[in-house]
Amino acid sequence: MKEDRKRLARLRRLEKIREIAKQTAALESAQAESTLTQLRALSERTRQMASDYASRREMDDGAALHQVGSFVSGLQALSKSTDGDALRAQSIADAKQRLLAEAERRRAAIEERALLQERMIAKAAQSPALGGRKGSGTDLD
Repeated sequence: MKEDRKRLARLRRLEKIREIAKQTAALESAQAESTLTQLRALSERTRQMASDYASRREMDDGAALHQVGSFVSGLQALSKSTDGDALRAQSIADAKQRLLAEAERRRAAIEERALLQERMIAKAAQSPALGGRKGSGTDLD
């Protein structure tokens, strides 16, 4: 009985550790999703800026046209680079989500084992139910 209680205490400690691991995984996952969202927004803003500058037609001379063209080209390169960063951030966010799901499965498994241990302790602690009266006589009656 004492050994069962020690095992239960150990399982509860392990459950707390797994809960902390899950919280850490959730925080990391949220940070990865935030980074992904920011990169996507940055990429979209940069793409929109490139489009806006590319559609300008009020240039005074060829030099201004060349300067705007270079600027648009730079914005497009920046947008493409940011798209690549967003793809990497997506991979990282997906990996963090998988880690979070795994952390939750581990925590739930320990919780289930602890609950089972509690039920076993409670069952062992119950006094045995008294059976019905023992019949008298022999089985031949």
